[in-house]
Amino acid sequence: MTDDSLSWETKDSAVAYSCPGFDIVNETVQLPDGTETEFDYLTEPPSVCILPLTPDGEVVCIEEWRQAVSRVNYGLPAGGIEPGDDDLKAAARRELREETGYEADRLESLVSVEPANGFTDAVVNFFVARGCQPTAAQRLDRDESIRVATTSLEELTDAVADGAIRDGRVVLALSYYRLFADDRGD
Repeated sequence: MTDDSLSWETKDSAVAYSCPGFDIVNETVQLPDGTETEFDYLTEPPSVCILPLTPDGEVVCIEEWRQAVSRVNYGLPAGGIEPGDDDLKAAARRELREETGYEADRLESLVSVEPANGFTDAVVNFFVARGCQPTAAQRLDRDESIRVATTSLEELTDAVADGAIRDGRVVLALSYYRLFADDRGD
């Protein structure tokens, strides 16, 4: 569903700022009416987010400090694709293992989304991990502060519904799962 009369033409593009994990790109663009202007956006590699379920149906969650909002965030294991990852499922398995110490019997693709395509080209690929069990110690990155916690699917759903959980990845993963996928079951 493309309407070419709405498209912008990129005249020039350069990385304005770069740091580990993402870049800020500055573009000179021409709008459909011929006006030239600047547009900045965040660019980053694809990432994964995992909804991990134990054999008894508990959800493996993480509690992690988030500096941007100055609080501990109750969330799901997530992270970017790394050079050693063969594919998205390998990245999801790695992130689950590193952040929680859990491994899954099965991994199913849930959905892929562009969570904020007005200012970033980010794509988050969501997975459901089934049969998750603790198998090893966490292997956190130097800038990660994470505690592992488990909760029921119902408690997690209630926390999203009452606004106690504000992390968009949790809200989206859980909502999509509850609406379209949880009838697949174990």
